[in-house]
This record gives sequence, C-alpha cells and structure tokens, in this order.
Amino acid sequence: MALCWPARLAFIARRSLSSSSSAAADKGWLTEDFLDSLRAVVGNANLSTATAVRQQHGQDESMHSCRPPDAVVWPQNVEQVSLLAKACYSRGAPIIPFGTGTGLEGGVSAVQGGVCFNMTQMDQISELNTEDFTVAVEPGVTRKALNNFLRGSGLWFPVDPGADASLCGMAATAASGTNAVRYGTMRHNVLNLRVVLPDGKVLHTAGQNRRPRKSAAGYHLTGLFVGSEGTLGLITQATLRLHGIPEATVAAVCAFPTVKAAVDSTVQVLQAGIPIARIEFLDEVMMGACNHYSGLNYPELPTLFLEFHGTKNSVGEQVQATGEIVKSNGGSDFAWAQEQEARSQLWTARHNAWYAALALRPGCKGYSTDVCVPISRLPEILLETKKDMLESKLTGPIVGHVGDGNFHCLLIHNPADEGGRVAEFAQRLGRRALAMDGTCTGEHGVGLGKRQLLREEVGEVALSTMRQIKAALDPKNLMNPGKVL
Repeated sequence: MALCWPARLAFIARRSLSSSSSAAADKGWLTEDFLDSLRAVVGNANLSTATAVRQQHGQDESMHSCRPPDAVVWPQNVEQVSLLAKACYSRGAPIIPFGTGTGLEGGVSAVQGGVCFNMTQMDQISELNTEDFTVAVEPGVTRKALNNFLRGSGLWFPVDPGADASLCGMAATAASGTNAVRYGTMRHNVLNLRVVLPDGKVLHTAGQNRRPRKSAAGYHLTGLFVGSEGTLGLITQATLRLHGIPEATVAAVCAFPTVKAAVDSTVQVLQAGIPIARIEFLDEVMMGACNHYSGLNYPELPTLFLEFHGTKNSVGEQVQATGEIVKSNGGSDFAWAQEQEARSQLWTARHNAWYAALALRPGCKGYSTDVCVPISRLPEILLETKKDMLESKLTGPIVGHVGDGNFHCLLIHNPADEGGRVAEFAQRLGRRALAMDGTCTGEHGVGLGKRQLLREEVGEVALSTMRQIKAALDPKNLMNPGKVL
C-alpha cells in the first residue's frame, strides 16, 4: 500500500541521503545492453521494467513513500544471484533485495534506483535433520510454509513476527515476535547463512554445510549478517534451529484495572522464572479495536494474552504460579483458550492488531513505533508514553511483546494534519527508550527512519566501525544504499 511518510521524517530521510544524490542521479549503467545481460541470466520472463511492477517493489508496509527500482529480476537459484550481482557490481548498479515486502521501515525503497532482486522463486526447503533440529531454507520460504512442511515431524519454527514473512528476510531484519520470550529472536535461531556478496562471491558465514549448535571458530559472521537489512549482501539460504512441539499448549486472557497492574504482572512472572511462551500486552484502546475488528467480546481494559507450553504437569504448574501473580495485581480470572481453534482465533486477533487499529479511523494512515527497554523499566516507559500520547492528542493503541520489554504504539493519523505531531512523538519515544538504557528498535530494524536514533544509541565509535565493515564488504556502496547508515 502506498503511504505518505510524515513530512518531518521525510525531510530527515532526504537530508541524510543528500550526500549520495549525485550517485542517484547518475544512471549511466542503465542501458539496454545492461538489461540484456541480466536477461541472459534469468530469461525474458524473469526481468521486468514495467511501471506497475517497479512501484510494487518500491514500497513495503511502512509509512515511507514509494521509491521504485529501475528493474526487477527473479533469480531461480544461487548461481543466478551470483551472476546478477556480478553484472550489477561491474556497472555500478545498486542492488535491493526483496522478500515478501512486509517490512515496516522502508527497507525495500530504491532510494538511488537500481535493480530489485525478488527472491521469492527460490523456495527450496532442504537439509531437514529431525535428530539435530535443523533445516535449511531459501528466501522464498515463508514462516507458515516452513511450519506446514514440518507438520508431522514433531518440530516447528517458533519465531513469529505476525506477518507470513520470508524467513531469510526475517534474518535480514533480526525479526522476532510473540514467541521470543521463550524461544528467542532470529538472532538466536540462525545457525548459518549463505550470502552472495556485492561482487558475486558466495559466502557461507559458518562454513559450507556446517550446522553445530555452538561454535567459537573465528568472527561471528552469521551474527553480522543477521540484522544487516540487505546492506551487506543477499541472503540466499538460512540454516535454522528448530524446536520440539510441546506436549501441551494452553492460552489465556486476563484483564487488569490499570496499565501498571498488567505490566507489573508481566515483570513479576518473568522474575519468578516461569517459562512462559507468550505474554502480550494490549491496552484498553487496542482491546476495543480487536473486539470490533475480530469479533471478540473481551473487557475493554488493559489485557494480557498468555500462552503456556510444556508437559501437562508443567503447564499446570505454570498456570497456577502465573494465576497467583495476576490475582495479587488485581487481574481477572483467566479466560481460557485450550482447543486449537480457540487459540488460533485468539492469536489471529492479536496478529491483526495493526488492521484493527487502522479500522478505528477509516481513511487514515498508520505508523508503528518499536522501542524496547529492560523489563524493569517497562512500567515506567509505558505510563510516560500513555501520558505523552494523550497530551499530544494522538490516537495510538498500544500492543507489545512485553515479555521482552518491546512494545508498539500504532499511531493512526491524518498525515496532512497530524504528521508533524506523529514524527515528534516518535522521536521523543525513541529518546525516552534510550534514556532508559533501551533501544529505538526492538524488531523492525533501522531502515530509513531511525538512522539518527541509531547514531544516538550506539555512538560515533560504533557507527564508524559499522561504516568500516560496510566499506570492506561493499566498497561501491551498492547493497541497499541509504539504509541503516
């Protein structure tokens, strides 16, 4: 969907891109001979310069405006990706990776034009090792497709950002989601990556075909590419860690009289060492929106959605211990969702929170913040943020993976009238998280809009180190230019 980025943030993005504007304007590489060299690799049917196709690939689900590439290619295998990258490198053509287009930070925007590599036709699942709990996937494999493939094996891949995103794209953005409190983020679940570097060389970050559960061999190159947002290379395969499907799964909903009571319960559950699988917070505005959009009938109060995994006995113990903490904070009795259908309805409603929020103000646009703080600071930042939102007169339901200290304000607004206030609020919230020893982005990435906050978060020495890494791997600055740094 084509959305308009608030004017103030758009100015920041344009200003930080000004140093590369001459490179963006110079498209001497864009010739019919060059396009023919790409067609020679992928075939006529797998290259397009049609306006509609380019526009489709120039935007994700963020507020950033469409910045289309000059051409789109669909490679079929890693050999083609390598040859295409070599061709782009030799001509100085920017390279923009594209998975499912579900990002939220403008990661697919072709700010200097270039060639978009749509990786969706590389969709092989290979090297499933049920005894070792590992599998290798190509970029066209999504989260749901992998778990459908694993059905009957007793295994699953739990990292769940909500969208049915490309797993390699999830690695590129260091995605997480509702299960991260128990199973970790993509950073914890990627064992190896096959990456095509800007010049076409193929890198195996942990060594070809290697999949140990741990290693102390050399620099952690896998970790370098996880979260690199397509700025260092094209991820063409990811070796992932799988997990056993729990014997018993129970979900529950619990309402609280105040935001503080709900968040205090979250902190106490984690401090008690209860191995909860999911613990999601929705404020009263978000609950009203979800009830209306998803046909639920829960109290419109600050609410926790919880899920417990384990053996039947261990789940019972988790539920009892969590129930005692909830009651001590004034929470309601659990509303249970034990059957698969009821659990699916509950978590579908949670995953549809974005669309439920948009339905609060039809015709308006949405922007999602993404801060994350140490859990001990979570009650403080949530209360301050609610107060700031009311004073700013903004509509912004709050939803979050509070077990990780990560939450989102879904700011529903009219960009023409409220864009400036949204931009100022987002900047204040980012800096509030940094002041509480947190981060400006827990899972969406930096992309175009958070580059100044990244500078404030990590400091000049860290930023300079990142630039040196970028220059070493991508000396021509062709890989997804203008993002992160």
